[in-house]
Amino acid sequence: MTKSKVLFVVLLLVVGFMGCKQSKPIETIDVSELTIAAIHRAYQEGTYTSNQLVKAYLHRIEDIDSTINSITTINPKALDIANQLDKEYQKTGILRPLHGIPIIVKDNINTAGLPTTAGALALKDYIPDEDALIIKKLVEAGAILIAKSNMAEWAFSPMHTESSTAGTTRNPYNITYVPAGSSGGTAASVAANFGTIGLGTDTGNSIRGPSSHCALVGFRTTLGLVSRSAIVPLYLRNDVVGPMCRTVEDATKVLEVMVGYDPKDPITKNSQGKVPANYSEFLLNDGLVGARIGVLRELSDDDPHPEIKALFEKALYHLDSLGATVIDPVVIPDFSIVRQNQWCASFREDIEDFLANYVQSDSLKSIESIIRAGTNSDFARDRLERNAANNGRWENPEIPCLSAYKDSKRIAFREAIEKVMDSLKLDAIVYPSWNHPPARIDFYQQEYKGDNSQIISPHTGQPAFTVPMGYTNKNLPAGLQFLGRMYDEPTLIRLTYSYEQGTKHRRAPNLQ
Repeated sequence: MTKSKVLFVVLLLVVGFMGCKQSKPIETIDVSELTIAAIHRAYQEGTYTSNQLVKAYLHRIEDIDSTINSITTINPKALDIANQLDKEYQKTGILRPLHGIPIIVKDNINTAGLPTTAGALALKDYIPDEDALIIKKLVEAGAILIAKSNMAEWAFSPMHTESSTAGTTRNPYNITYVPAGSSGGTAASVAANFGTIGLGTDTGNSIRGPSSHCALVGFRTTLGLVSRSAIVPLYLRNDVVGPMCRTVEDATKVLEVMVGYDPKDPITKNSQGKVPANYSEFLLNDGLVGARIGVLRELSDDDPHPEIKALFEKALYHLDSLGATVIDPVVIPDFSIVRQNQWCASFREDIEDFLANYVQSDSLKSIESIIRAGTNSDFARDRLERNAANNGRWENPEIPCLSAYKDSKRIAFREAIEKVMDSLKLDAIVYPSWNHPPARIDFYQQEYKGDNSQIISPHTGQPAFTVPMGYTNKNLPAGLQFLGRMYDEPTLIRLTYSYEQGTKHRRAPNLQ
Protein backbone atom coordinates (compact mmCIF):
# COMPACT_ATOMS: atom_id res chain seq x y z
CA MET A 1 0.00 0.00 0.00
CA THR A 2 1.31 3.47 -0.89
CA LYS A 3 2.08 6.00 1.83
CA SER A 4 -0.94 8.13 0.81
CA LYS A 5 -3.28 5.15 1.09
CA VAL A 6 -1.97 4.28 4.55
CA LEU A 7 -2.48 7.86 5.75
CA PHE A 8 -6.01 7.88 4.33
CA VAL A 9 -6.89 4.67 6.16
CA VAL A 10 -5.39 5.81 9.47
CA LEU A 11 -7.27 9.11 9.23
CA LEU A 12 -10.52 7.32 8.46
CA LEU A 13 -10.16 4.95 11.38
CA VAL A 14 -9.41 7.79 13.81
CA VAL A 15 -12.37 9.84 12.57
CA GLY A 16 -14.60 6.79 12.69
CA PHE A 17 -13.72 5.89 16.27
CA MET A 18 -14.34 9.50 17.37
CA GLY A 19 -17.77 9.45 15.70
CA CYS A 20 -18.96 6.13 17.15
CA LYS A 21 -19.10 5.77 20.93
CA GLN A 22 -19.90 2.06 21.01
CA SER A 23 -17.88 0.62 18.17
CA LYS A 24 -17.71 -3.12 17.68
CA PRO A 25 -14.04 -4.15 17.35
CA ILE A 26 -13.34 -4.38 13.64
CA GLU A 27 -11.37 -7.60 14.13
CA THR A 28 -14.61 -9.35 15.14
CA ILE A 29 -16.36 -8.60 11.84
CA ASP A 30 -15.57 -11.27 9.27
CA VAL A 31 -15.94 -9.50 5.91
CA SER A 32 -15.05 -12.53 3.82
CA GLU A 33 -17.77 -13.39 1.28
CA LEU A 34 -20.36 -11.04 2.78
CA THR A 35 -23.46 -10.49 0.64
CA ILE A 36 -25.96 -7.65 0.54
CA ALA A 37 -28.60 -9.84 2.19
CA ALA A 38 -26.24 -10.96 4.97
CA ILE A 39 -25.20 -7.37 5.71
CA HIS A 40 -28.79 -6.17 5.86
CA ARG A 41 -29.66 -9.00 8.26
CA ALA A 42 -26.74 -7.91 10.46
CA TYR A 43 -27.99 -4.31 10.46
CA GLN A 44 -31.51 -5.45 11.35
CA GLU A 45 -30.26 -7.71 14.14
CA GLY A 46 -27.87 -5.09 15.49
CA THR A 47 -24.81 -7.29 14.91
CA TYR A 48 -22.86 -4.31 13.54
CA THR A 49 -23.43 -0.94 11.90
CA SER A 50 -22.47 0.53 8.53
CA ASN A 51 -19.73 2.49 10.26
CA GLN A 52 -18.25 -0.65 11.81
CA LEU A 53 -18.46 -2.57 8.54
CA VAL A 54 -16.66 0.17 6.60
CA LYS A 55 -13.91 0.20 9.24
CA ALA A 56 -13.52 -3.56 8.91
CA TYR A 57 -13.16 -3.33 5.13
CA LEU A 58 -10.65 -0.47 5.45
CA HIS A 59 -8.67 -2.52 7.95
CA ARG A 60 -8.56 -5.42 5.48
CA ILE A 61 -7.46 -3.13 2.64
CA GLU A 62 -4.67 -1.75 4.84
CA ASP A 63 -3.52 -5.26 5.76
CA ILE A 64 -3.67 -6.95 2.35
CA ASP A 65 -3.83 -4.59 -0.62
CA SER A 66 -0.07 -4.02 -0.65
CA THR A 67 0.11 -7.60 -1.92
CA ILE A 68 -2.28 -7.28 -4.86
CA ASN A 69 -2.30 -3.49 -5.48
CA SER A 70 -5.94 -3.15 -6.49
CA ILE A 71 -7.02 0.07 -4.74
CA THR A 72 -6.06 3.53 -6.04
CA THR A 73 -8.03 5.90 -3.77
CA ILE A 74 -9.80 5.53 -0.44
CA ASN A 75 -12.90 7.71 -0.06
CA PRO A 76 -12.18 10.02 2.93
CA LYS A 77 -15.93 10.55 3.39
CA ALA A 78 -16.82 6.85 3.58
CA LEU A 79 -17.18 6.74 7.36
CA ASP A 80 -19.16 9.98 7.48
CA ILE A 81 -21.56 8.57 4.90
CA ALA A 82 -21.83 5.35 6.91
CA ASN A 83 -22.65 7.36 10.05
CA GLN A 84 -25.40 9.22 8.23
CA LEU A 85 -26.89 5.97 6.95
CA ASP A 86 -26.76 4.48 10.46
CA LYS A 87 -28.62 7.49 11.87
CA GLU A 88 -31.18 7.26 9.08
CA TYR A 89 -31.83 3.59 9.80
CA GLN A 90 -32.11 4.23 13.54
CA LYS A 91 -34.71 6.91 12.82
CA THR A 92 -36.76 5.20 10.08
CA GLY A 93 -36.19 1.49 10.56
CA ILE A 94 -36.06 1.23 6.77
CA LEU A 95 -33.12 -0.03 4.72
CA ARG A 96 -32.67 1.31 1.20
CA PRO A 97 -31.95 -1.33 -1.51
CA LEU A 98 -28.17 -0.96 -1.06
CA HIS A 99 -28.23 0.66 2.40
CA GLY A 100 -24.74 0.67 3.90
CA ILE A 101 -23.25 -1.57 1.20
CA PRO A 102 -19.59 -0.68 0.44
CA ILE A 103 -18.86 -0.51 -3.28
CA ILE A 104 -15.56 -0.35 -5.18
CA VAL A 105 -15.65 1.63 -8.44
CA LYS A 106 -13.32 1.41 -11.42
CA ASP A 107 -11.14 4.50 -11.83
CA ASN A 108 -12.68 5.59 -15.14
CA ILE A 109 -16.12 6.42 -13.67
CA ASN A 110 -16.65 10.01 -12.52
CA THR A 111 -16.98 10.32 -8.74
CA ALA A 112 -17.42 13.75 -7.18
CA GLY A 113 -14.45 14.86 -5.09
CA LEU A 114 -12.35 11.80 -5.92
CA PRO A 115 -9.78 11.41 -8.71
CA THR A 116 -10.94 9.79 -11.96
CA THR A 117 -7.69 9.06 -13.75
CA ALA A 118 -8.39 6.14 -16.10
CA GLY A 119 -4.92 5.09 -14.92
CA ALA A 120 -3.31 7.87 -16.98
CA LEU A 121 -0.90 10.68 -16.17
CA ALA A 122 -2.97 13.04 -18.32
CA LEU A 123 -5.88 12.73 -15.85
CA LYS A 124 -3.93 12.35 -12.62
CA ASP A 125 -5.21 15.71 -11.33
CA TYR A 126 -8.76 15.41 -12.68
CA ILE A 127 -11.31 15.47 -9.84
CA PRO A 128 -14.92 15.67 -11.08
CA ASP A 129 -17.40 17.98 -9.35
CA GLU A 130 -20.30 15.61 -10.00
CA ASP A 131 -20.95 11.87 -9.91
CA ALA A 132 -21.78 9.95 -13.04
CA LEU A 133 -25.51 9.18 -13.25
CA ILE A 134 -25.01 5.53 -12.30
CA ILE A 135 -23.05 6.56 -9.19
CA LYS A 136 -25.84 8.96 -8.22
CA LYS A 137 -28.33 6.10 -8.51
CA LEU A 138 -26.21 3.76 -6.42
CA VAL A 139 -25.65 6.42 -3.75
CA GLU A 140 -29.38 7.18 -3.66
CA ALA A 141 -29.95 3.46 -3.10
CA GLY A 142 -27.66 3.65 -0.06
CA ALA A 143 -24.36 2.35 -1.42
CA ILE A 144 -21.15 3.65 0.20
CA LEU A 145 -18.37 4.38 -2.27
CA ILE A 146 -15.47 3.05 -0.22
CA ALA A 147 -12.68 3.17 -2.83
CA LYS A 148 -11.67 3.49 -6.47
CA SER A 149 -9.84 0.59 -8.15
CA ASN A 150 -6.87 0.29 -10.48
CA MET A 151 -7.38 -0.42 -14.17
CA ALA A 152 -5.50 -0.97 -17.39
CA GLU A 153 -4.49 2.50 -18.56
CA TRP A 154 -7.27 4.04 -20.71
CA ALA A 155 -8.87 0.55 -20.59
CA PHE A 156 -6.64 -0.48 -23.49
CA SER A 157 -5.54 -3.89 -22.29
CA PRO A 158 -7.72 -6.99 -21.91
CA MET A 159 -4.58 -8.88 -20.95
CA HIS A 160 -3.38 -7.25 -17.75
CA THR A 161 -4.10 -4.38 -15.37
CA GLU A 162 -1.26 -1.85 -15.40
CA SER A 163 -1.58 1.92 -15.05
CA SER A 164 0.78 4.87 -14.89
CA THR A 165 -0.93 6.12 -11.73
CA ALA A 166 -0.94 2.93 -9.64
CA GLY A 167 1.22 0.25 -11.23
CA THR A 168 0.28 -3.40 -11.73
CA THR A 169 -2.56 -5.28 -10.06
CA ARG A 170 -2.04 -8.96 -9.21
CA ASN A 171 -4.48 -11.85 -9.16
CA PRO A 172 -5.43 -12.61 -5.53
CA TYR A 173 -5.58 -16.35 -6.30
CA ASN A 174 -1.90 -16.31 -7.30
CA ILE A 175 -0.04 -13.02 -7.27
CA THR A 176 2.31 -14.02 -10.08
CA TYR A 177 -0.66 -14.09 -12.47
CA VAL A 178 -2.78 -11.35 -14.08
CA PRO A 179 -6.38 -10.60 -13.10
CA ALA A 180 -6.90 -9.82 -16.84
CA GLY A 181 -7.88 -6.27 -17.84
CA SER A 182 -9.03 -3.65 -17.90
CA SER A 183 -11.26 -3.88 -14.80
CA GLY A 184 -8.71 -6.04 -13.01
CA GLY A 185 -8.53 -3.74 -10.00
CA THR A 186 -12.25 -4.08 -9.33
CA ALA A 187 -12.11 -7.84 -9.84
CA ALA A 188 -9.10 -8.37 -7.58
CA SER A 189 -10.47 -6.13 -4.83
CA VAL A 190 -13.95 -7.66 -4.77
CA ALA A 191 -12.51 -11.19 -4.96
CA ALA A 192 -10.21 -10.30 -2.04
CA ASN A 193 -13.18 -8.99 -0.01
CA PHE A 194 -12.16 -5.33 0.13
CA GLY A 195 -15.76 -4.32 -0.58
CA THR A 196 -19.11 -6.02 -1.00
CA ILE A 197 -19.81 -5.12 -4.63
CA GLY A 198 -17.92 -3.60 -7.54
CA LEU A 199 -18.32 -1.77 -10.85
CA GLY A 200 -16.36 -2.30 -14.03
CA THR A 201 -16.59 -1.32 -17.67
CA ASP A 202 -16.43 -3.62 -20.67
CA THR A 203 -15.50 -2.62 -24.22
CA GLY A 204 -14.53 -6.10 -25.35
CA ASN A 205 -13.75 -8.19 -22.29
CA SER A 206 -13.14 -5.99 -19.32
CA ILE A 207 -15.97 -7.00 -16.98
CA ARG A 208 -16.16 -10.66 -17.93
CA GLY A 209 -12.45 -11.40 -18.34
CA PRO A 210 -11.38 -10.15 -14.90
CA SER A 211 -14.49 -11.70 -13.32
CA SER A 212 -13.59 -15.04 -14.90
CA HIS A 213 -9.98 -14.77 -13.73
CA CYS A 214 -11.04 -13.88 -10.17
CA ALA A 215 -13.99 -16.26 -9.60
CA LEU A 216 -16.62 -13.51 -9.78
CA VAL A 217 -19.95 -12.95 -11.46
CA GLY A 218 -19.69 -10.31 -14.19
CA PHE A 219 -22.65 -8.83 -16.07
CA ARG A 220 -22.06 -7.31 -19.49
CA THR A 221 -25.59 -6.04 -20.09
CA THR A 222 -27.36 -5.16 -23.33
CA LEU A 223 -25.82 -2.13 -25.02
CA GLY A 224 -28.20 0.70 -24.13
CA LEU A 225 -29.58 -0.69 -20.87
CA VAL A 226 -27.28 1.26 -18.52
CA SER A 227 -25.96 4.81 -18.91
CA ARG A 228 -22.29 5.40 -19.78
CA SER A 229 -22.32 9.19 -19.37
CA ALA A 230 -19.46 10.70 -17.33
CA ILE A 231 -17.34 7.58 -17.83
CA VAL A 232 -13.97 7.81 -19.57
CA PRO A 233 -14.65 6.00 -22.87
CA LEU A 234 -12.60 3.58 -24.92
CA TYR A 235 -14.86 2.84 -27.89
CA LEU A 236 -18.27 4.21 -26.95
CA ARG A 237 -20.00 2.13 -29.63
CA ASN A 238 -19.00 -0.93 -27.54
CA ASP A 239 -18.66 0.40 -24.00
CA VAL A 240 -20.86 -1.02 -21.24
CA VAL A 241 -20.72 -0.53 -17.46
CA GLY A 242 -21.87 -3.25 -15.11
CA PRO A 243 -21.62 -5.08 -11.79
CA MET A 244 -18.77 -7.34 -10.73
CA CYS A 245 -19.79 -9.27 -7.62
CA ARG A 246 -19.28 -12.53 -5.77
CA THR A 247 -22.86 -13.72 -6.36
CA VAL A 248 -25.51 -13.50 -9.05
CA GLU A 249 -27.96 -12.18 -6.46
CA ASP A 250 -25.73 -9.24 -5.54
CA ALA A 251 -25.00 -8.43 -9.19
CA THR A 252 -28.73 -8.47 -9.89
CA LYS A 253 -29.44 -6.08 -7.02
CA VAL A 254 -26.81 -3.67 -8.33
CA LEU A 255 -28.19 -3.90 -11.87
CA GLU A 256 -31.72 -3.09 -10.67
CA VAL A 257 -30.53 0.24 -9.35
CA MET A 258 -28.46 1.23 -12.40
CA VAL A 259 -30.81 0.71 -15.36
CA GLY A 260 -32.78 3.46 -17.07
CA TYR A 261 -32.84 6.25 -19.62
CA ASP A 262 -30.22 8.99 -19.52
CA PRO A 263 -30.58 11.95 -21.92
CA LYS A 264 -26.79 12.35 -21.82
CA ASP A 265 -26.42 8.84 -23.25
CA PRO A 266 -29.01 8.73 -26.08
CA ILE A 267 -28.54 5.03 -26.77
CA THR A 268 -30.31 4.29 -23.46
CA LYS A 269 -33.56 5.44 -25.05
CA ASN A 270 -33.69 2.00 -26.66
CA SER A 271 -34.20 0.46 -23.22
CA GLN A 272 -37.49 2.23 -22.58
CA GLY A 273 -40.30 -0.27 -22.17
CA LYS A 274 -37.84 -3.17 -21.96
CA VAL A 275 -36.92 -3.02 -18.26
CA PRO A 276 -38.87 -5.20 -15.81
CA ALA A 277 -40.03 -3.65 -12.56
CA ASN A 278 -37.98 -6.19 -10.61
CA TYR A 279 -35.00 -8.22 -11.82
CA SER A 280 -34.72 -10.08 -8.51
CA GLU A 281 -37.88 -12.07 -9.22
CA PHE A 282 -35.83 -14.07 -11.72
CA LEU A 283 -33.47 -15.41 -9.04
CA LEU A 284 -34.90 -18.94 -9.19
CA ASN A 285 -33.15 -22.04 -7.88
CA ASP A 286 -34.86 -24.17 -10.54
CA GLY A 287 -34.25 -21.63 -13.30
CA LEU A 288 -32.52 -24.17 -15.53
CA VAL A 289 -35.41 -26.62 -15.48
CA GLY A 290 -36.81 -26.77 -19.00
CA ALA A 291 -34.24 -24.30 -20.37
CA ARG A 292 -32.62 -24.90 -23.75
CA ILE A 293 -28.88 -24.12 -23.77
CA GLY A 294 -26.79 -24.12 -26.94
CA VAL A 295 -23.07 -24.95 -27.01
CA LEU A 296 -20.95 -22.87 -29.40
CA ARG A 297 -18.15 -25.31 -30.15
CA GLU A 298 -16.59 -22.93 -32.63
CA LEU A 299 -15.45 -20.99 -29.57
CA SER A 300 -15.09 -23.66 -26.88
CA ASP A 301 -13.06 -25.97 -29.13
CA ASP A 302 -10.73 -23.29 -30.47
CA ASP A 303 -7.38 -24.49 -29.05
CA PRO A 304 -8.59 -24.90 -25.45
CA HIS A 305 -6.29 -25.58 -22.53
CA PRO A 306 -7.00 -29.17 -21.42
CA GLU A 307 -7.97 -28.14 -17.89
CA ILE A 308 -10.38 -25.47 -19.13
CA LYS A 309 -11.86 -27.93 -21.61
CA ALA A 310 -12.44 -30.42 -18.79
CA LEU A 311 -14.09 -27.75 -16.64
CA PHE A 312 -16.34 -26.74 -19.55
CA GLU A 313 -17.43 -30.31 -20.23
CA LYS A 314 -18.22 -30.68 -16.53
CA ALA A 315 -20.24 -27.46 -16.69
CA LEU A 316 -22.31 -28.89 -19.55
CA TYR A 317 -22.96 -31.96 -17.42
CA HIS A 318 -24.10 -29.75 -14.57
CA LEU A 319 -26.43 -27.77 -16.84
CA ASP A 320 -28.01 -31.02 -17.93
CA SER A 321 -28.28 -32.39 -14.39
CA LEU A 322 -29.90 -29.14 -13.22
CA GLY A 323 -32.72 -29.58 -15.72
CA ALA A 324 -31.59 -27.91 -18.94
CA THR A 325 -31.65 -29.44 -22.39
CA VAL A 326 -28.15 -28.97 -23.82
CA ILE A 327 -28.03 -28.63 -27.60
CA ASP A 328 -24.50 -29.53 -28.60
CA PRO A 329 -23.24 -28.21 -30.94
CA VAL A 330 -24.96 -25.07 -32.13
CA VAL A 331 -23.72 -23.89 -35.53
CA ILE A 332 -23.96 -20.24 -36.60
CA PRO A 333 -23.90 -20.18 -40.43
CA ASP A 334 -20.83 -18.37 -41.74
CA PHE A 335 -19.75 -17.55 -38.18
CA SER A 336 -16.11 -17.07 -39.19
CA ILE A 337 -17.24 -14.56 -41.84
CA VAL A 338 -19.89 -12.51 -40.01
CA ARG A 339 -17.57 -11.98 -37.02
CA GLN A 340 -14.92 -10.31 -39.20
CA ASN A 341 -14.30 -6.55 -39.52
CA GLN A 342 -16.28 -5.68 -36.41
CA TRP A 343 -13.75 -3.56 -34.47
CA CYS A 344 -13.96 0.18 -35.03
CA ALA A 345 -11.44 2.54 -33.43
CA SER A 346 -13.39 5.54 -32.15
CA PHE A 347 -11.07 6.45 -29.25
CA ARG A 348 -10.02 9.81 -30.68
CA GLU A 349 -13.58 11.04 -31.17
CA ASP A 350 -14.87 9.58 -27.90
CA ILE A 351 -12.03 10.69 -25.60
CA GLU A 352 -11.90 14.19 -27.09
CA ASP A 353 -15.65 14.56 -26.47
CA PHE A 354 -15.12 13.44 -22.86
CA LEU A 355 -12.27 15.92 -22.39
CA ALA A 356 -14.39 18.75 -23.78
CA ASN A 357 -17.55 17.92 -21.80
CA TYR A 358 -16.08 16.90 -18.44
CA VAL A 359 -12.37 17.68 -17.97
CA GLN A 360 -12.54 21.09 -19.65
CA SER A 361 -8.82 21.81 -19.51
CA ASP A 362 -7.14 24.18 -21.96
CA SER A 363 -4.03 22.00 -21.94
CA LEU A 364 -5.88 18.70 -22.47
CA LYS A 365 -8.14 18.71 -25.48
CA SER A 366 -6.87 16.05 -27.89
CA ILE A 367 -5.28 12.64 -28.10
CA GLU A 368 -2.04 14.42 -29.01
CA SER A 369 -2.15 16.31 -25.71
CA ILE A 370 -2.67 12.99 -23.92
CA ILE A 371 0.42 11.62 -25.62
CA ARG A 372 2.40 14.70 -24.63
CA ALA A 373 1.37 14.18 -20.99
CA GLY A 374 3.27 10.88 -21.14
CA THR A 375 2.83 7.39 -19.79
CA ASN A 376 4.84 4.90 -17.76
CA SER A 377 3.43 1.98 -19.73
CA ASP A 378 4.96 0.84 -23.00
CA PHE A 379 1.74 -1.00 -23.79
CA ALA A 380 -0.40 2.12 -23.28
CA ARG A 381 2.04 4.24 -25.31
CA ASP A 382 1.74 1.86 -28.25
CA ARG A 383 -2.06 1.87 -28.06
CA LEU A 384 -2.22 5.66 -27.84
CA GLU A 385 -0.07 6.02 -30.94
CA ARG A 386 -2.13 3.43 -32.83
CA ASN A 387 -5.39 5.15 -31.90
CA ALA A 388 -3.98 8.55 -32.85
CA ALA A 389 -3.17 7.20 -36.31
CA ASN A 390 -6.39 5.21 -36.85
CA ASN A 391 -10.01 6.22 -36.53
CA GLY A 392 -11.92 3.58 -38.42
CA ARG A 393 -12.39 -0.16 -38.88
CA TRP A 394 -9.23 -1.93 -37.74
CA GLU A 395 -9.25 -4.83 -40.19
CA ASN A 396 -10.50 -2.93 -43.23
CA PRO A 397 -10.49 0.90 -43.13
CA GLU A 398 -12.46 1.03 -46.39
CA ILE A 399 -15.61 -0.26 -44.63
CA PRO A 400 -17.26 2.69 -42.85
CA CYS A 401 -18.01 2.61 -39.13
CA LEU A 402 -21.60 3.60 -38.42
CA SER A 403 -23.28 4.19 -35.06
CA ALA A 404 -23.82 1.23 -32.78
CA TYR A 405 -27.44 0.51 -33.73
CA LYS A 406 -27.09 1.32 -37.44
CA ASP A 407 -23.91 -0.52 -38.44
CA SER A 408 -24.95 -3.12 -41.03
CA LYS A 409 -22.11 -5.47 -40.15
CA ARG A 410 -23.09 -5.47 -36.48
CA ILE A 411 -26.73 -6.00 -37.34
CA ALA A 412 -25.89 -8.92 -39.63
CA PHE A 413 -23.77 -10.53 -36.89
CA ARG A 414 -26.52 -10.20 -34.30
CA GLU A 415 -29.22 -11.44 -36.66
CA ALA A 416 -27.15 -14.50 -37.59
CA ILE A 417 -26.94 -15.48 -33.92
CA GLU A 418 -30.51 -14.64 -32.93
CA LYS A 419 -31.91 -16.44 -35.99
CA VAL A 420 -30.25 -19.66 -34.82
CA MET A 421 -31.37 -19.05 -31.24
CA ASP A 422 -34.94 -18.59 -32.46
CA SER A 423 -34.91 -21.64 -34.74
CA LEU A 424 -33.65 -23.89 -31.92
CA LYS A 425 -35.72 -22.11 -29.24
CA LEU A 426 -32.57 -21.44 -27.22
CA ASP A 427 -32.62 -19.49 -23.98
CA ALA A 428 -28.86 -18.87 -24.14
CA ILE A 429 -25.60 -19.96 -25.74
CA VAL A 430 -22.64 -20.99 -23.57
CA TYR A 431 -18.86 -21.16 -23.96
CA PRO A 432 -15.85 -20.65 -21.66
CA SER A 433 -15.19 -16.98 -20.94
CA TRP A 434 -11.53 -17.83 -21.62
CA ASN A 435 -10.19 -21.03 -23.19
CA HIS A 436 -6.93 -20.69 -21.24
CA PRO A 437 -6.04 -19.93 -17.61
CA PRO A 438 -4.72 -16.51 -16.55
CA ALA A 439 -1.29 -15.57 -17.87
CA ARG A 440 1.75 -14.88 -15.73
CA ILE A 441 2.31 -11.16 -15.23
CA ASP A 442 5.86 -11.26 -16.55
CA PHE A 443 4.73 -13.04 -19.73
CA TYR A 444 1.23 -11.62 -20.22
CA GLN A 445 1.60 -10.90 -23.95
CA GLN A 446 3.07 -14.30 -24.81
CA GLU A 447 0.54 -16.22 -22.71
CA TYR A 448 -2.57 -14.22 -23.68
CA LYS A 449 -4.77 -16.92 -25.25
CA GLY A 450 -8.40 -17.92 -25.49
CA ASP A 451 -10.24 -14.66 -24.74
CA ASN A 452 -13.75 -15.52 -26.01
CA SER A 453 -15.36 -12.44 -24.46
CA GLN A 454 -14.08 -10.21 -27.29
CA ILE A 455 -15.84 -12.05 -30.08
CA ILE A 456 -19.63 -11.67 -29.92
CA SER A 457 -21.44 -9.44 -27.43
CA PRO A 458 -19.24 -6.30 -27.72
CA HIS A 459 -20.19 -6.14 -31.41
CA THR A 460 -23.75 -7.47 -31.46
CA GLY A 461 -24.81 -5.57 -28.33
CA GLN A 462 -26.19 -8.72 -26.73
CA PRO A 463 -25.89 -9.34 -22.99
CA ALA A 464 -23.32 -11.86 -21.78
CA PHE A 465 -22.80 -12.93 -18.16
CA THR A 466 -19.89 -14.90 -16.72
CA VAL A 467 -20.09 -17.05 -13.57
CA PRO A 468 -17.44 -19.19 -11.84
CA MET A 469 -16.94 -22.55 -13.55
CA GLY A 470 -14.21 -24.02 -11.33
CA TYR A 471 -10.45 -23.91 -10.90
CA THR A 472 -7.33 -25.30 -12.54
CA ASN A 473 -4.82 -27.46 -10.70
CA LYS A 474 -2.95 -24.25 -9.81
CA ASN A 475 -6.11 -22.85 -8.16
CA LEU A 476 -6.66 -20.35 -10.99
CA PRO A 477 -10.35 -19.58 -11.61
CA ALA A 478 -12.25 -20.13 -14.86
CA GLY A 479 -15.60 -18.73 -15.98
CA LEU A 480 -18.63 -19.99 -17.90
CA GLN A 481 -20.27 -17.41 -20.16
CA PHE A 482 -23.99 -17.22 -21.03
CA LEU A 483 -24.96 -15.19 -24.13
CA GLY A 484 -28.57 -14.01 -24.43
CA ARG A 485 -30.90 -12.03 -26.66
CA MET A 486 -31.06 -8.24 -26.60
CA TYR A 487 -32.63 -6.98 -23.35
CA ASP A 488 -33.16 -10.52 -22.09
CA GLU A 489 -31.27 -10.02 -18.83
CA PRO A 490 -34.14 -11.70 -16.92
CA THR A 491 -33.44 -15.02 -18.67
CA LEU A 492 -29.69 -14.77 -18.09
CA ILE A 493 -30.26 -13.98 -14.42
CA ARG A 494 -32.53 -17.02 -14.10
CA LEU A 495 -30.04 -19.34 -15.80
CA THR A 496 -26.85 -18.10 -14.15
CA TYR A 497 -28.41 -18.04 -10.69
CA SER A 498 -29.61 -21.63 -11.05
CA TYR A 499 -26.19 -22.76 -12.29
CA GLU A 500 -24.42 -20.88 -9.48
CA GLN A 501 -26.68 -22.30 -6.79
CA GLY A 502 -26.38 -25.80 -8.22
CA THR A 503 -22.57 -25.79 -8.36
CA LYS A 504 -21.33 -23.34 -5.68
CA HIS A 505 -17.93 -22.90 -7.37
CA ARG A 506 -17.06 -19.54 -5.82
CA ARG A 507 -14.47 -19.65 -3.04
CA ALA A 508 -12.33 -16.89 -1.60
CA PRO A 509 -8.61 -16.63 -2.38
CA ASN A 510 -6.20 -17.71 0.34
CA LEU A 511 -4.94 -14.32 1.51
CA GLN A 512 -3.47 -13.66 4.96
